[in-house]
Formats: sequence, structure tokens, C-alpha cells
Amino acid sequence: MDKKKFYMTTAIAYTSGKPHIGNTYEFVLADAIARYKRSQGYDVFFQTGTDEHGQKIELKAQEAGVTPKEFVDGVAAQVKEIADLMNTSYDKFIRTTDEYHEKQVQKIFKKLYEQGDIYKGYYEGMYCTPCEAFFTESQLVDGKCPDCGREVQPAKEEAYFFKMSKYADRLIEHINTHPEFIQPVSRKNEMMNNFLLPGLQDLCVSRTSFTWGIPVDFDPKHVVYVWLDALTNYITGIGYDCDGENSEQFKKDWPADLHLIGKDIIRFHTIYWPIFLMALDLPLPKQVFGHPWLLQGDGKMSKSKGNVIYADELVNMFGVDAVRYFVLHEMPFDNDGVITWELMVERMNSDLANTLGNLVNRTISMTNKYFGGIVTDKGIAEEVDAELKAVVERTPGAVDEKMDKLRVADAITEIFNLFKRCNKYIDETMPWALAKEEDKKDRLETVLYNLITSISKGAELLSSFMPETSEKILAQLNGGHVTDKPEILFQRLDMEEVMKKVEELHPPVEEKAEEESVIDIEPKEEITFEEFGKMQFQVGEIIACEAVKKSKKLLCSQVKVGSQVKQIVSGIKAHYTPEEMVGKKVMVLVNLKPAKLAGVLSEGMLLCAEDAEGNLALMTPEKEMPAGAEIC
Repeated sequence: MDKKKFYMTTAIAYTSGKPHIGNTYEFVLADAIARYKRSQGYDVFFQTGTDEHGQKIELKAQEAGVTPKEFVDGVAAQVKEIADLMNTSYDKFIRTTDEYHEKQVQKIFKKLYEQGDIYKGYYEGMYCTPCEAFFTESQLVDGKCPDCGREVQPAKEEAYFFKMSKYADRLIEHINTHPEFIQPVSRKNEMMNNFLLPGLQDLCVSRTSFTWGIPVDFDPKHVVYVWLDALTNYITGIGYDCDGENSEQFKKDWPADLHLIGKDIIRFHTIYWPIFLMALDLPLPKQVFGHPWLLQGDGKMSKSKGNVIYADELVNMFGVDAVRYFVLHEMPFDNDGVITWELMVERMNSDLANTLGNLVNRTISMTNKYFGGIVTDKGIAEEVDAELKAVVERTPGAVDEKMDKLRVADAITEIFNLFKRCNKYIDETMPWALAKEEDKKDRLETVLYNLITSISKGAELLSSFMPETSEKILAQLNGGHVTDKPEILFQRLDMEEVMKKVEELHPPVEEKAEEESVIDIEPKEEITFEEFGKMQFQVGEIIACEAVKKSKKLLCSQVKVGSQVKQIVSGIKAHYTPEEMVGKKVMVLVNLKPAKLAGVLSEGMLLCAEDAEGNLALMTPEKEMPAGAEIC
């Protein structure tokens, strides 16, 4: 009988730099799911890889003094090294610079063009050369660029566009009739309410302002824009052929059973990607899961903040399986998780060294001490045995249930609850006391046999999440014929020593002492309290952010205020990256009349402070406050 197939993918890593532990988390999460599916008998194909085209990479390569291909070769090697370091069992590592992928992207683009889904058009309007951006007459300020204030000239820029609206109704119907398609549900609601239901704009799918991309073969001054290139890796990697000569693997594995991605790119995978597939007359993936982020203790990881933690640094300090345990266990299903060096040490000592490591060590040591390393079931049972066995018997089903819902952290918790119950069983049965009474010898052997079989069952379940640790435990317990000397699975760590090593890895940057400065500004006309009362200020949480394509200064943020999400455009691109913005709690003027900036609707204002040099800082609450809290 043929195995049931399970094709899953991660998002492909963007090769702008070395991935930090927040990026690496996705590899480990996907690997845990893939390993678990294999343990259930599925024929799993697990694909990951790298996304290697785009203007950002072209600029990074220029800065590094190398060609774009040389640059991405180096970063792709780093990405693969980290995936391998974390013991991920991927079956295919695709690169979007792979020749077969590039050829298929060109075929796909041409096919979509020829059937009328892609058309050539223009960005048209008043052009600001320094900002490389187009504006309509109504967007100009005193006839000049709204971003930089310089003169503008009428101009056009040629581009190809995809007719997104053509397939929007069909996609809405699919989402409504397939509730499992977008997970968690909160991501589905966001896509429907913020993007699909208000109406989709046609999507630009080619660029002429840079060259590091896949050329449009019938119009080579254009390169295929990143999302049409990157997303198609999920089909090209398993042998899709636009001419209809699909591989046997593609016929077997498509549609994908699971696309595992970060929540920040959910829109591209649940709106753009399904529409591209509809246009290619291909079935949609069965499920897209937008996992939350793993944040540093003081917010989203950012190289500019200097708060980046890398997987290899963690592995050198704690070991591969300890890092795997942490990132999988600390990530809730629908909320962001937090990682700090201190929290890693705490989990290492409490969960791994104590709950698990000490349990295995004690059990093996007592088996060797009292029975020469070999025990069997003597059948001398007591009520407490039944309680332990009940936990052991229910745990596999509980783990299955959690994993079916992709609640990986909860599945690991179930396994560690079994280990905790084993520790409690030792306290209840007190083997050391039984060993003092000769007539309790059979009871003692039964207790140790129960421990070994229970721990073994937990170790088997642990294999998808901590494969090396699982293998070590099972080898040491060996079905009741234990090893002569237990191996220390996890060494307890001293917090001060670890933090000293961390400081050596990341020396604190000395800040120059500055004299306190003040700024006087031109006072505005006084307002009454009633006038002030008309303004509604609330705390907002930025849940997504991206650069405004037609502007060098503007960022477009999706800001959660209470139960609503507002789109707010702000001229802060020189001071914050989109990645830095996401996750921030900010102060928002929510009842500002909506206006369009660079063609993008803005429904409020983020409050900032500005110094004499023009540096901006977002105004944020001093204490943790919920999104929607009134500022008064």
C-alpha cells in the first residue's frame, strides 16, 4: 500500500544577510513537523531554500564590492550551513538562481502575459528624480515633491502588471469554503478584511530600475519582480513545467499540504500566490500557516539595533537540541515568543538538565546499583503505577492532536508533562527506601521497569523535536538493559558565567556622554480644551509594515487599534526599517481625516519627536499597554 504523501515548504530565506535565530526558528519548526509526519508513516517531501533576486541584494553586492551572484552564493551557503547545523531533515534546498527555476519563471511570465493576465502599463505622473518616485498632481505640495520638496517633471515608467482583481472573487469564495486554508484564523480575518474585501489593486510584476533578477525573455529590459519569482519555487522545485511536461514528483506531490511561513509574508502567500496558481490552472495549497515571530527580549531582532542572536552562537553555548527545544517550546501558536540568553539558561537548567536529564540519570544509576543494569516487569503493581501508565497511554494521542493542529509548543509540553510525572513517580515510590527491604526487591524492580518503559515512550515521542537527545536516551535505556554509566544529557549552567561569555561575544557599545540639550520651537496658536478634546489618541500596535514603492521617505504600517486595523503612512523611512517597525506599540492620532500619500491611503498619524538635526523617534508608551488604550 502506498504511503500518503505530505509535501511541505518553508518560506525561502532572503539572501540579504546571515539569518538570525528568529529566521532559523522556521527551519526547526518545519523540521519538527516533517519528522513527526514521517513517524506517522507519511511520504514526506520537505523543501526549503533561498530567495536570491532583487534590488536590495544588488545594492548589498555593490557595497561589498562583489557581483550579485558572488554575494548570494556566500549568503546561501550560510543559510544552508545553519539549516544543517540545526539538524533539519529537508529533502530539497532550492535556490532561485538555479537555472531550471529561472527558465520556468520566464515561461510562467510569458504564459500569463499571453493569456492576458499580465499586461504592460506605466507608472505615470510627476516624477521626482532624487526620490525615484511618481506622484499625481493632487499629491504634490505647492507643485513640488511631497517627500523632498524638489522640482518634479512629467514622466512615465514602463512596467508589467498582473490583473489581481480578475481572480479576487474566486479567491474569496475559496477562503470562505476552506476554513483550514489560512491558519491561524486571525491571519485569515486580517487578509479578508484588510486586503481582499476592500478590493485588490493590480500588482506590478516587473522592474526596470535594477538588473539583478530574471529577465523577461520577450522584453529583456524588464526583470521579473521578486514575488512572482520567489513564490513559484514551490512548484518549480518539484518539477513543474509550464509547457505541460510535469515531473512524476510534481504529479504526486502538488498541491502542497503545508506552506509554513512567517506572519509578515502571509499576504503574499494567501493572496498573490493563490491567484498566480489560479491563473496557471493549478490547485491551491491545502494550508498556509503564518507562524508568529521569535523576538529578542527588547523587541524584534534587528542588526541596526544590535540585538541579533544567531543560531551558531546559541549552539556553541547550549547544544543543538537545547536550542531546538527552546525555540519550539517558547513559541505560542498565535502570539510572538521571546528569546533571551537568560531565559535560555533558565530553560536549560530547569527543563532539560533537571526535569529530563536528571530523570534519565537517576533511573539508570538506580538500575545499575540495585540490579546490575537489567530489570524486568515483576508484576508487583500498586495504584500509583496505574496513574503513571494512564499518563503514558494518553500522551501519544494528546501529542497527535496537538500536532494535527500545528500546536508544536503544546505537543512538547505534553511530552514533558510525561517526564514530570515520571519524576513524581520516583518521589511517590521512593526506590531508595524499597532497596532497604529485601522483601520489596520485586516491587523495586517493577518500579524501575515502569520508569524505563515510561521514559522510553517519552523519548520516542521526543524524536521529532530533539532527535539526538531521543536517540541518546533510548540507547542508554535499551529496553531495560541499561548502559553501565549514564551520559550527562544536559549540563547545568551558571548564569553569570554564561552572561560573561555573551558579553565577550557582543561587547556593549560605549555611549558618549552628552550634555543635556533642549530645543525651542516656534509656538503655534493656542487651542481650547474643547478643541483638543476633538482629537482621539490611542495606543496602536504595528502588525505589518512595508516601504511605499513610489517614495523614498514613506513607510506604510498596518496598525492594530483595539479591534480595528488602520493603514497609516508616515515619512519615517530614513529612521526606521519596516522590520524594526513591526511589533512596536505606538501613539496614534486615530481620527485624522484619511488622505492619500504617494497614492497610498493613510487613515491616521503616528506621533514622533524630532530633534534639531531632524532625527525622529516614535512616541511609545512608557509601560506595556494594550492596543487601543486611550491616551488622555
